[in-house]
Amino acid sequence: MELEVNMRVIAGKMRGTNLENPKDRRVRPTTDRIKEDLFNIIMPYIPDSLFLDLFAGSGAIGIEAISRGCKKSIFVDNNMDSFRLIKKNIKKTKCIDQSTVIKKDAISFVNTTKDKFDVIFLDPPYNYEKLKNLIENIVKCDILCKDGILIVEHDKNIPLEPVEKLVNIKTKSYSLTSIDFFVTED
Repeated sequence: MELEVNMRVIAGKMRGTNLENPKDRRVRPTTDRIKEDLFNIIMPYIPDSLFLDLFAGSGAIGIEAISRGCKKSIFVDNNMDSFRLIKKNIKKTKCIDQSTVIKKDAISFVNTTKDKFDVIFLDPPYNYEKLKNLIENIVKCDILCKDGILIVEHDKNIPLEPVEKLVNIKTKSYSLTSIDFFVTED
């Protein structure tokens, strides 16, 4: 069964550009309302940033970041259909030069990347059992810039466990979803 969602870039230089929809029901595109709230909160981090979109799905969040002025988005997803969809959406929005798409497991990527990111956005499947381990690896591997922000979208009914060296600065809750915003401790 196909999932019908109208996906688009909501602000910035690509505002109004429609994106290709995921056909897989397991891919949960972030709604426009949540996306707008998310970017209102993280906008100070976006200009000229290196943005990591882990579990990128359709690529909509990383593309939105590019549209709003980030220097480059790295899209990571282990699913071949998502990998292809991200590439299509990057081509459609003409942001190929500001994008890198990697087909890889999130933990493997975090453990091997040499980059440091200003913004890291995680939107794993709601049943993803390694989330705390992934967040701990982000801290251990030191891939979040000192003044950066980590955002985790997750099932509202499953609170995130605290992770050493991260401070939760905000939580936004919606009907099924919560988004937590973290910075590193000083």
